[in-house]
Amino acid sequence: MITPYGQLTYCSNIHPGEQWDDHFKALQENIPYIRQQLAPGEPFALGLRIANEASIELSKPERLSDFKNWLLEHNVYVTVINGFPYGGFHATRVKDDVHTPDWTTSDRVEYTKRLFTILSQIIPDNTEGGVSTPPLSYRLWWKTEEEKRNTIEIATKNIMSVVDHLISIEKDSGKVLHLHIEPEPDGILDNTVDFVNWYKNDLLPTGIFYLEEKYGFTEQESKETILHYIRLCYDICHAAVAFEEPEDILARLGEVGIKVGRIQVSSALKVDFSTDQQRKFEAIKAFDEPVYLHQVVAQTAKNGKKYYPDLPEALADYKEGEQKEWRVHFHVPLFIESYGLLDSTQNAIIKTLNIHKKSPFAPCLEVETYTWGVLPEDMQKPIGESIVREIEWVKGILAG
Repeated sequence: MITPYGQLTYCSNIHPGEQWDDHFKALQENIPYIRQQLAPGEPFALGLRIANEASIELSKPERLSDFKNWLLEHNVYVTVINGFPYGGFHATRVKDDVHTPDWTTSDRVEYTKRLFTILSQIIPDNTEGGVSTPPLSYRLWWKTEEEKRNTIEIATKNIMSVVDHLISIEKDSGKVLHLHIEPEPDGILDNTVDFVNWYKNDLLPTGIFYLEEKYGFTEQESKETILHYIRLCYDICHAAVAFEEPEDILARLGEVGIKVGRIQVSSALKVDFSTDQQRKFEAIKAFDEPVYLHQVVAQTAKNGKKYYPDLPEALADYKEGEQKEWRVHFHVPLFIESYGLLDSTQNAIIKTLNIHKKSPFAPCLEVETYTWGVLPEDMQKPIGESIVREIEWVKGILAG
């Protein structure tokens, strides 16, 4: 929906369906109820997640036409697509496979271009939008600095081939679309510092040379083109897990002129071990589940940091008195501040949105809580009701 602070939507990766027919069915079952609760009689925004197989099916003219007609009939519009998970994302083990295929592969390139082609045909006129994507690759797959450096170089060149596609779309249709790269714990771009350093030291030099050679752009034109099309997907949960502050993130981006394509409004788990250490340790065990990665960043008693690729490794390494706080990559409901003995990073959302209200820095706010099905049983509610409550909570923060 349209707010004074940009488009407000939620990401449909909460709904299962790797095949388009299955996902479309889930949308048809849920969107009318959600829209009626949140925006009766008004246009309703949807952040669309399209798996690879679904994207191939939706690219067929008759399927895309049917979907466009359904959007029009229900007064729903799409401005952003989640292109991070390529394949299975529900009722299966995802873990580090969420990064597969990574940006070293032609599969990732072609999938992303396909999503942009679809988006260019369904996004409303005079509306900017984008596709989110993984942070190049999963860093733990690469054992040496040489392997990591080679991965970064290949991924950067492949991303520039998507810039070609975006230039072509804007030239042919006038639609302004951008790629939103999403730092995530243990991605090659783990946090905003990594993202900005890659942007300055790899993307801009590689991209400027590429655009000068291919299009005859000047150095300044090339830089402006890259800043126009390649943006940050600012996931508040991921930033909180990395102990990043929104003021610092925006300052780093501002030094280079990097834009934010969307804010993903999401919350992580926080464990304050200053009191009730053993009871809190037992409480966090309930969130150890086998589907998604739940990376942990621990603040130690000596104010250092320890990094764990998943919750089981953090649990195995825990020693009472050695760690002050954990931030756990587990997308929990936005509207809940605490879970018994455990806390959330809800305050990071409030802080970020309050900054955004004063000076909006992204065109889209996308609620992205996708872990309802793997939450402890007593926290699970009907999906439609949960989505409505999430968006209502965000609207309340924006209005407050």
